[in-house]
Amino acid sequence: MPFRELYWNIPIHWVIYPLFLPFFAWFLYGSVRLGKLVWLGQPDANIPPLATQLRMLLAEAVLQRRLLAERAAGSMHLAISWGFGILFLATCLVAVQDYLGIPTLWGAFYLYFMSLTVDLFGLAATVGVGWALTRRYLFRPERLWKPRDREGYAVFLWLLFGILVTGFLVEGLRIAATADPWGGWSPGGWLTAKAIAGLSASQQVLWHRVAWWGHAVLAFAFIGLLPSTLARHILAGGLNLALARTRPSGVVQPVALEEAEHFGVSAIQGFPRKDLLDLLACTECGRCQDACPAWRTGKPLTPKGIVTDLRDHLVAHAGGKTPDRPLVGGTVTEEALWACTTCGGCHQACPVRIEPIPKILEMRRYLVMEEARFPETMQAALRGLENRGHPYQGAVPSRTAWVKGLDVPLLAEKGQADFLFWVGCAGAFDERAQKVTQALARLLQAAGVDFAILGEEERCTGDVARRIGHEYLFQLQAQGNVETLNRYGVKRIVTACPHCYNTLRHEYPHFGGRYEVLHHTALLADLLAQDRLPLRGRLEATVAYHDSCYLGRHNGLYDAPRQVLAAIPGLHPLELERRKEQGFCCGAGGGMMWMEERAGTRVNVERTAEVLRVGPGIVASACPFCLSMFEDGIRSQDATERLQAHDIAELLVRAL
Repeated sequence: MPFRELYWNIPIHWVIYPLFLPFFAWFLYGSVRLGKLVWLGQPDANIPPLATQLRMLLAEAVLQRRLLAERAAGSMHLAISWGFGILFLATCLVAVQDYLGIPTLWGAFYLYFMSLTVDLFGLAATVGVGWALTRRYLFRPERLWKPRDREGYAVFLWLLFGILVTGFLVEGLRIAATADPWGGWSPGGWLTAKAIAGLSASQQVLWHRVAWWGHAVLAFAFIGLLPSTLARHILAGGLNLALARTRPSGVVQPVALEEAEHFGVSAIQGFPRKDLLDLLACTECGRCQDACPAWRTGKPLTPKGIVTDLRDHLVAHAGGKTPDRPLVGGTVTEEALWACTTCGGCHQACPVRIEPIPKILEMRRYLVMEEARFPETMQAALRGLENRGHPYQGAVPSRTAWVKGLDVPLLAEKGQADFLFWVGCAGAFDERAQKVTQALARLLQAAGVDFAILGEEERCTGDVARRIGHEYLFQLQAQGNVETLNRYGVKRIVTACPHCYNTLRHEYPHFGGRYEVLHHTALLADLLAQDRLPLRGRLEATVAYHDSCYLGRHNGLYDAPRQVLAAIPGLHPLELERRKEQGFCCGAGGGMMWMEERAGTRVNVERTAEVLRVGPGIVASACPFCLSMFEDGIRSQDATERLQAHDIAELLVRAL
């Protein structure tokens, strides 16, 4: 019968229990300290139900779906985490035999799981840790901090490596000293036994005892250090995934203006507890930084830097130290706050679902609503929104100027319609975007869609005000629009603006506005599937589609725009290097449409250069902001002869 003697060669193994106590006390102290840091924040009402928490833990913490989005780094982490997870389970099973007498080191289970499986996972963990150390010291990615070692992360890796090496030494020395006939079932231990075969029997016994106690002390030290170093992500990261907010990443939580004593966040304890847990869950992997268009184009913003700086501020504050600089404008600079396009790239990239954008917007709210300190061009846009109902300066005076020559009914005259066509400020006042509005109206008419517009009764959704940080102005716009829409009994809305789409669909329900909201590409794809749009023309051209952040990443709408392009006869679609979930921002979101970029390369120029490298004749978009940014980027690259920018609706109407 295959078996392994419990505590072979360790005659006073009971000493391990009192030895463990100080390390466990250290662990408890660190865990309580982490809990106190989180509890400094404000109560968070958006806690998902238990079933959702368990599902998130399984998908993200156990199966590590988001980590594997980057195969190399994800595989490395998977090898370490699953390796140590199986080793921990094996240790627990040994304790089961020790305390309960249930044999786990006997028979087939011992051979197949406790020997073969556990050893293979141990070897995988060893490869993973070795990979991590090599990556850290020899092939360090730019996104990792250098040259300093923050919070002993390298010590943590070396500790893991020591635990693995001593574990295999213990196993190999036992196999060699006992001539274990079942040693071949433990490949890691068997290889180690072969490596130390030159030692005498007495040396093998001595070094086995030394390695056993060394292994125990290293394992206990790891447990004690867990809450006190970046290894805490094992605790905080799992909890953060379980409590991850289920709302779409582009949604901003409202503020109860009548009840609020202050607006925004100017002190670390002003953040919700979930936001503070975010700070402690960060592993500083830098994926968010790689995904950030501001950082990639030389702006003074890195989501990773904001999270770690806020965390350092939190630790200093909780430790009784008065931070030597204010939170907003000091710990986090105003330049960094005003560089964010709210594209959601950082949210998409983070393996533990840390959300920098809500923190940035809360600090913007403080600057705008408490300090009235924000860029002049943004102030001008908000003044226009307050006075004229839209942020465009020098625009045509009427929201219905684009209707000239088209038989587009007003909802006030028609009474009701299957769809309200929400034109949006860009579609009504921007001369380039007006062509998209006209194209969409023609397509809806050609398909026999019953629709109408609000005309002068339509106001800006307030998206720009909310993202800049003027929550009061946003709520004024939202409440006025909801009142108008509900008065007409509007049920379904179609819009060509992803920002309007996101706001109407996800943020207006907070103010009593619940509607079925469709982006125009989704409606057009549906009309094409129903054969309601007869396409008789051909467009002989190559086209690359650019994913709008507020349509794709924030709302998951990737397929419909591509389906429309694929249906246009003669059009040959190409894909950009950065696309879909890994798409790259045009640079206009988060109020940046009304702010001049002065640092680094302009985001739209960077994106246009990528399109030019791919080499299509047309770059297609599904957002008026993206279209405007591409038009500007193409001119700045002197590429008007090589590349044209069009909305998908403009291309489709040409094929009618």
